[in-house]
Amino acid sequence: MSGLIGKKIGMTSIFDDKGKNIPCTVIEAGPCVVTQIKTSEVDGYNAIQLGFDDKNDKHSNKAETGHLSKSKSTAKYKLVEFQNFDQELTLGDSISVDHFTEGEFVDVSGNSKGKGFQGVVKRHGFAGVGQATHGQHNRLRAPGSIGAASYPARVFKGMRMAGRMGNEKVTVQNLRVLKVVSEKNLLVLKGCVPGHKNSYVIIRK
Repeated sequence: MSGLIGKKIGMTSIFDDKGKNIPCTVIEAGPCVVTQIKTSEVDGYNAIQLGFDDKNDKHSNKAETGHLSKSKSTAKYKLVEFQNFDQELTLGDSISVDHFTEGEFVDVSGNSKGKGFQGVVKRHGFAGVGQATHGQHNRLRAPGSIGAASYPARVFKGMRMAGRMGNEKVTVQNLRVLKVVSEKNLLVLKGCVPGHKNSYVIIRK
């Protein structure tokens, strides 16, 4: 499925024709350079590798520099493969935000914000157990019992407990493209997308 690599700029809101205030996300999408074309004869499958966001050559190793030199491209921070691309491309081609049109729907993937180690109330939405009176000490946000007694005498896999939260790949589907600003490579999508500001996201049709 064809798409582009982008960078999340932040959120804002715009008004539609009926005066409704719509929350939206601004993404810097492209320009992306075709850094590799994979074919079923050579690689076993068909795919297009795109590179996004220039970086200084001194920050890339020789293997990366040699790989990108085939497409005559500068060093890139982000390389992503797209299968079943909907247009014919050659090595070194540049794809801009005009790849998308206003009104169409896209899926956006990215890494969610990391929250660190969190308890069950924040991580899983537990209500908390017990009460605040009658000698209650510090168990208001505790998870309570996590298993039975002598049978089954163990804790089942998948038990919702405290632990690391966030920093996982998340895909938000069917976000409508509200506006395409070609001169600034900006894409305005309805709703929110995963990740913090300046994080990389993948936009697929």
